[in-house]
Amino acid sequence: MVVGTGASGSMAADGVEERKQMSALIVDDNSVIQKIHKVIMTKLGFETQVVDNGKMAVDLHTSGCSFDVILMDMEMPVMNGIEATKELRAMGVETMIVGVTACSLESEKQAFKEAGLNECFVKPLNMEEAKSLVKKLNKEDN
Repeated sequence: MVVGTGASGSMAADGVEERKQMSALIVDDNSVIQKIHKVIMTKLGFETQVVDNGKMAVDLHTSGCSFDVILMDMEMPVMNGIEATKELRAMGVETMIVGVTACSLESEKQAFKEAGLNECFVKPLNMEEAKSLVKKLNKEDN
């Protein structure tokens, strides 16, 4: 099990800040999208964990895991992304949650955003979008 530790670092004995590896949770039922997002986030230096539905994401957080960013699909079996995002926010999870969806209808994306997303993109996430998320994460850390 991978547990995110955040991007903020601590000072080493020599006065140089040690950066902890950031972590990403990829929540998607499509194995191709899982692989694409895992490759992108790994290339950006993230430790990644992948789950197939929103309930698994909620269960990870219930068991004490935390992540720096969650990439959340909207339409999944068992628990969809809207339900999972609402549940995570109700639990007090403040992690950046990024919706990644195949839906292009603005009304459906709006309902997803209103569930508590920080960002929403059409999937698959590309490298430029992922880099913009890293910049936002780094700003939040400072």
